[in-house]
Amino acid sequence: MQAFRIHKGLVAPMDRENVDTDAIIPKQFLKSIKRTGFGPNLFDEWRYLDAGEPGQDPATRKPNPDFVLNQPRYQGASVLLARKNFGCGSSREHAPWALDQYGFRAIIAPSFADIFFNNSFKNGLLPIQLSELQVDQLFNEVVAFPGYQLTIDLERQVVVKPDGVELPFDVQPFRKYCLLNGFDDIGLTLQHADKIKAFEAERLAQKPWLNNRIV
Repeated sequence: MQAFRIHKGLVAPMDRENVDTDAIIPKQFLKSIKRTGFGPNLFDEWRYLDAGEPGQDPATRKPNPDFVLNQPRYQGASVLLARKNFGCGSSREHAPWALDQYGFRAIIAPSFADIFFNNSFKNGLLPIQLSELQVDQLFNEVVAFPGYQLTIDLERQVVVKPDGVELPFDVQPFRKYCLLNGFDDIGLTLQHADKIKAFEAERLAQKPWLNNRIV
């Protein structure tokens, strides 16, 4: 998992409440047995005018020119500004995968659905909760100033605006530790690889029949 420390990026505004996970990555794309390749289908039903199916070449499809991520000024955005209850609906982990693989590193909103919030941290995506008043102000500034960027300093737990104003945010210490070091659940487990190997060696020495294989 990619570590998150300080990130400066272009902001794209998703001015909708209650964006659910089926909107983030529609259900037909969950057929894949891989954890990669979901970025081109992020917000698929909003980004394209034609119906999307797995395996399609995005270059052959009809983009919706009115959708925010298709507008030239937001190309390359890596910070998503959203409204309350972002990520509601089903618990699919594909939603943070799609956001991350599109290129987003952080999402700022007044509130998030719990499961999506937890899944985001586990996949290197930083969800930041700010007040509705702060989010409203950010929406106004993003729309007013093309090329609007924010700097997110996870270690200091602040979002830094272009004028230098800092917006503090809370993050649970263990989640912060994992993001700063790029540890997902597997990465955390591998920190104890030597102890795991020692345990397995001792267990097989005491119970050698466990190493028997049926052929």
